[in-house]
Order: sequence, then C-alpha cells, then structure tokens
Amino acid sequence: MKTAWLFPGQGAQQVGMGKDLCDAFAGARAVFEQAEATTGLALRKLCFQGPDDQLARTDVCQPAIFTVSAATLAVMRDLLGADKFAALRPAFAAGLSLGEYTALYAAGAIDLAPAVSLVARRGQLMQQAATATASGMVSVIGLDEPQAQALVAAAAQGETLTCANFNCPGQIVISGSLAACKRVEQLAAEHGAKGAVRLNVAGAFHSRIMTPAAEGLAQILAGLAFRTPAVPVLANVDAQVYADGSAIPAKLIAQLTGAVRWQQTMESLESQGVQRYYEIGPGRVLAGLMRRINRRADIVSINSLQAVEELAKQSKKEK
Repeated sequence: MKTAWLFPGQGAQQVGMGKDLCDAFAGARAVFEQAEATTGLALRKLCFQGPDDQLARTDVCQPAIFTVSAATLAVMRDLLGADKFAALRPAFAAGLSLGEYTALYAAGAIDLAPAVSLVARRGQLMQQAATATASGMVSVIGLDEPQAQALVAAAAQGETLTCANFNCPGQIVISGSLAACKRVEQLAAEHGAKGAVRLNVAGAFHSRIMTPAAEGLAQILAGLAFRTPAVPVLANVDAQVYADGSAIPAKLIAQLTGAVRWQQTMESLESQGVQRYYEIGPGRVLAGLMRRINRRADIVSINSLQAVEELAKQSKKEK
C-alpha cells in the first residue's frame, strides 16, 4: 500500500501535547531536550502546561509543534522497532506551512538540531513582521478560487491582500492588512461566501507583509546545506516534489510570502496512487481537511502515545 506522511502546521497546538510521549519514552525526551538546548525555550513546560496564550504565540508554537511531531516520529521508531519502522517508510511526505519543515526533517534532508533552530528563527521572524504591520487572516467558506480572487480584488482597495491558503474545497484563507481583512468580512456574503471568520493569528502570513521575514530567512538558509530528501517531499508553493536539496531554500523562502496549495498537494498525492495517509503530530487538522478534499481517503492521525500503540498493533496484524 502506497502511503504518505503528513505534518501539521501552526494552529494544531494544544496544551498537554507530547506529554504522554515523554512520560513513556526516552526517545521523545531526548528530542525535547535537544530542541530546548538548541532554542533556549522551555518547550516541555510550554507544551505540557501552557498557558495557552503563550503556547499560541507564533515564535513559540512553531518550534513546539515541530518538536512534538519529531518526538512522535522517535516514539514510532522506538515502539515499532527499526525493521517495522523502516517498512512504514512512506512514498511521499508533505506538511502544511510549518509542517513542510517537519516533512523535510522526516525525509532526512536536515538533522534535528539545525531543523528546530531554523523553525524557531522562522517563528521569530514571522512574529516580528506581524508585529510591525497591523494585519490578519480571514478564513472564507464556500468560495472557489476565482470567486475568492474576485473578493480579494474588491476588498484590497490598494492595500496588501491575497489568497494565502487553499486548504480544501470551500475553504480559502485570505491574508493582508487589517483594514483589508475587515472589508473581506464585510463583502464576503456579496461574493457568495457562506461565512468569513477572522483567524486568531499574529498577522498576515503567506503575504507580502512577511517580506522582512522572508529576507531574514534567506540569510539563515544561505548558511545551511540540505541533503536531497530520501523520501519525496512536496512543496507548499507549487505542490511539486523537491528535485534535490539545492532546491529547498528557494521554495521555503517563497512559502513565506506565497500561497500554501494544500488541496492541490493532496490531490497530487492521490493522483500518484497514495492509498493511506498518516498525520503525524498534534491535533487532527489535516484529517479534517482531507475529509473535505477526498472523503474516501484512509487517513490516520498519530497524535498521542495511544495512537502510536494502535499503529504498532496494526503493523503486527499486517505483517
């Protein structure tokens, strides 16, 4: 059976995430310890105890979600054993925004310490860019891409506004200046939308407002060397597989100011014959999106110790 590993992005965080993994497995604790030493953040306290408003900060939740996802992979490896974990190796990997970094780590393109350091700096840069400009994001329900683009054209009025996330049929996130986002909410119904909901985020991610963050990220990426992923990883910006390690920095930079084409990415995986998807990390956001992209898809959320244990049991049955 052809499988794909999927990794969540910002918004999947929840207080308590990863605690059961760390309580039970030294491998998970080692991931957290290395991530804390690298970033200087008290990630175990933040993930296990919160408070929620601090965990939700862009500069905190990004390294936190990455670390929990990486710890989940470590527990999968420990609980399944080397052979069965190797047998679970997917045909493809992908991640939503931040999750793309986890996918590259899982595919062997970058090691843990530089990966979590990169993610932490990305979160800081995005937080700084968001703080510098009053901006936001609005999830618009019930429009297709041409309709959403028409709404953007009507609401922009010369200000920054763009379609930032094509998540699933009928759910497109629009990102831009705060005033333009307010106009999106006001004009959405006129353009046929069933609803428009302001997202609780720091600012206009995946828009030109993130240009300072993209410039800062480019400087950091210039000092990193990526290996060619051992598992094909699809990039958010074009839903295409990275050709090799040298192609990674440019697409990660473009992702900060460009749209995340998640629906297209999932449709591409389906066209490649993927039959089962494993969502690895906190929450069930990606499973929820998949239900709207392809209701028949077989997707399993590996978001707790119990979920990993069930995966191990299933692996024995399918041997």
